[in-house]
Amino acid sequence: MPDLVVVTGALGNVGAGVVAALADRDVAVRVADINEVTLAERFPDCDRAMLDFTDPSTFDAVVAGARRLFLIRPPAISRVSNTINPFIDAAQDHDVAHVVFSSVAGAESNRIVPHHRIETHLTASSMAWTMLRPGFFDQNIATAYRQDIVEDDRIYVPAGDGLVAFLDARDIGEVAAVCLSEDGHEMQGYHLTGPEAVTFEQVAALLSDHLGRTITYETASVLGYFRHLRGQGLVLPHAVVQTILHTGLRTGDAEAVTSTVQDLLGRPARSLSEYIADNLELWRPTSP
Repeated sequence: MPDLVVVTGALGNVGAGVVAALADRDVAVRVADINEVTLAERFPDCDRAMLDFTDPSTFDAVVAGARRLFLIRPPAISRVSNTINPFIDAAQDHDVAHVVFSSVAGAESNRIVPHHRIETHLTASSMAWTMLRPGFFDQNIATAYRQDIVEDDRIYVPAGDGLVAFLDARDIGEVAAVCLSEDGHEMQGYHLTGPEAVTFEQVAALLSDHLGRTITYETASVLGYFRHLRGQGLVLPHAVVQTILHTGLRTGDAEAVTSTVQDLLGRPARSLSEYIADNLELWRPTSP
């Protein structure tokens, strides 16, 4: 019987991409997320388990019988010592052999982001691990920035003229599938980026070209952006992390371009322009 792979966050952009890429490789998958009904609707042919990182009683059913695990932190969870790290302990207790963790670029040294504490806990475990450290996702444009684009025709972040090597979550899914289904990626950290680094001015121009209307980029102040996020309803810890990550773009935190995606997949990483062209309806204004 082939090794069973558990994919947490299966209902999210990255997790769904991992499930699809593993399916293409005929790997046995158990999907896990907090909404059982939606899991059943989205993945009727997969083994499924409800996972609530705040409820340890859900952990055993998720990892029982699995040999490999894809782990991703839900954005709403910032305190990991009593949520995600105990889940890692449960995976170890159930003899999971290898964990692929979707972290963030720089997490190995950035003690502020919660991903750092997860990485530290994983490296101290007895399991093999692989850290995927992507920068900013193309999908941020359809999630974190979507409301501003749709309602105000603008992107509003405190990034200044910083460059960002945006990465498509579909590529992360395929990279994760490689690491979960092939040997040789244990105890490795992979910095994943898209094929080029662009400014938010260029992102706005790409959106304008594809959508046929003018999208502008407005540089936010750090405090102004934090207040903006809170006004949109983000909880305090999430707003703090988002503000820190976007402010770091001013000093080049996400400008490096790596060849890792191409090295692992044997093809170039998808471009931001390709992602926008594939998802135009996401930024169409809603009808009155």
